[in-house]
Amino acid sequence: MKYDIIIIGAGLGGLTAGAKLSREGKKVLVIEQHDRPGGYATTFNRGDFTLEVGLHEMYGPSPGDVETKIFNDLEVFNNVEFIRLPEFYRFINDRIDITIPHDPKVATERLSGLFPMEADGISAYFDQILKPRKKAADNEQHDTSLGEFLDSIIHSEDLKLILLGNLGYYHDDPYSLSLAYYSASQGSYFTGGASFIKGGSQQLSDHLAAYIRNHGGEVLLNHVVTCTETDGHKVTGVLYKRKGIRRTGILKAMADEIIANTAMPNVADLLPAEHGSALKSELQHQKTGASLLTLYFGFNKPLKELGNKHYSTFIYDRMVKSQKGILENNREDFTSRNFTFIDYSQVDSELAPAGKSVGAICCIDYLKDWENLDRKAYLAKKEQVASVFIQRLEKLIPGVGNIIEYHEVGTPATLKRYTFNPGGAVYGFAQTPGRKIIDTSKLPDNLHFASAWGKTGGGFSGVIYSGYLCAMHILRKRS
Repeated sequence: MKYDIIIIGAGLGGLTAGAKLSREGKKVLVIEQHDRPGGYATTFNRGDFTLEVGLHEMYGPSPGDVETKIFNDLEVFNNVEFIRLPEFYRFINDRIDITIPHDPKVATERLSGLFPMEADGISAYFDQILKPRKKAADNEQHDTSLGEFLDSIIHSEDLKLILLGNLGYYHDDPYSLSLAYYSASQGSYFTGGASFIKGGSQQLSDHLAAYIRNHGGEVLLNHVVTCTETDGHKVTGVLYKRKGIRRTGILKAMADEIIANTAMPNVADLLPAEHGSALKSELQHQKTGASLLTLYFGFNKPLKELGNKHYSTFIYDRMVKSQKGILENNREDFTSRNFTFIDYSQVDSELAPAGKSVGAICCIDYLKDWENLDRKAYLAKKEQVASVFIQRLEKLIPGVGNIIEYHEVGTPATLKRYTFNPGGAVYGFAQTPGRKIIDTSKLPDNLHFASAWGKTGGGFSGVIYSGYLCAMHILRKRS
């Protein structure tokens, strides 16, 4: 079968690209190895509960966001409901308990009240993240790390930790995270607030997949691409097969353009030797980002009834005295590792029936601590981790252990299994200061990338933007 565009992977980047290209009349085939579209933008059901795989919040959508234009173009707002979140996050350690609002003026006042001697540093922080492009232009700023920037403007380590409360949204270490990348994303939370998708992120993924189909495209699930075919300096098509069936036949599809919505290291293995080696050479200096461990909960009552008042709570352990201790803590035992708790009952999430609720604990984690365990040891470790975090959650919300109806642990190995991402990475390549842009000039000129592993980085907004930019590039090229 011949198509205009074949897309390898149905994550948000691939779905966004496919939706835009289908809308413009292109014949699109999306091939996805999972049984549902969305990548990390998916949900799964356990009894009464809909459990959210990846979305805790996304910034905006607000009038100034790129996503707003994209969502209007692809009729997202007509089919997907976004619920505004009441606050940015609550930060807790053994010394401080503070809630950070989305309003930057109120946030500045609250932080300055707690740290009056740091008023100038707080002002400099918000000036940086609210106007990152202007700051870079005015100062001819060389990209530095977030950690170095905070050290240059703030003395109080506790204030730095508060500002780094949601660091896990981006990376595992402030000293190797690009200030420019962080500023653009973090600033959007303060300028446009944040939202959760009612019913879970699967609603968005399903809409985009349906949009592709309704505009004449195909979204093929439970199939895996095994290799690409090339003719000179062009990719002419892909070979793929039904996933999980040993004696399934190899299928073939041809296209004028190929979009990879899968990890770049995986793409290198799909290409012929010459092109695969060229891509691997480009990727050797890229650092794969961290993964996450998630403990999913189903509760037999809303946590608001136990007195919890916050949607996102970031708990930092007492051992973390400065931002230099964050990376070290990410390798600590789970009894003292920093973690995040999300209480979806604080909004009308529609993830549980009336009278029940769902929540999730997340922390930075790494595949190497899980991949060499045998099955018995792996399951035992998961339950041990669950027990530890339930005890820690009990200290945060007394009585919570008595209302847990269901729990399940997802590890970096789980993420790798369902996404094929190396290391179970959630944000693609780490956004390090001055990260080298990958040169694709030695690759086939009709091979394109739309994922967290490209120029725009990870997170829901990053991959949506990546997919849309990719589609626009192809449309301009073909016109």
